[in-house]
Amino acid sequence: MTVLTLTSTKRRPLRPLVEAALENQLRLLHAGIARTEERLRAFETDYGLSSAEFIQRYENDELPETLTLAEWVGEIRMLARLQEKAETLQGIRVAD
Repeated sequence: MTVLTLTSTKRRPLRPLVEAALENQLRLLHAGIARTEERLRAFETDYGLSSAEFIQRYENDELPETLTLAEWVGEIRMLARLQEKAETLQGIRVAD
């Protein structure tokens, strides 16, 4: 468990600001996840492969190196990073 203490020179309560910022960031991450999943579905439809099948074949050098396939790999990695960040934010609790 990581603990973070915030202080401010202002008298305004920090809790509502921090909670709103976390909620907003989580909304942005969920929007990014949805867009990335949409792009992955387009690749999967175009190539008739699931992303899991594709990445396995790609990493085993069974597919050619093309810009389009590199973009697909990038989207797969982006989705993993976005999901990891969202999970981290969802686990944050603001203490009283």
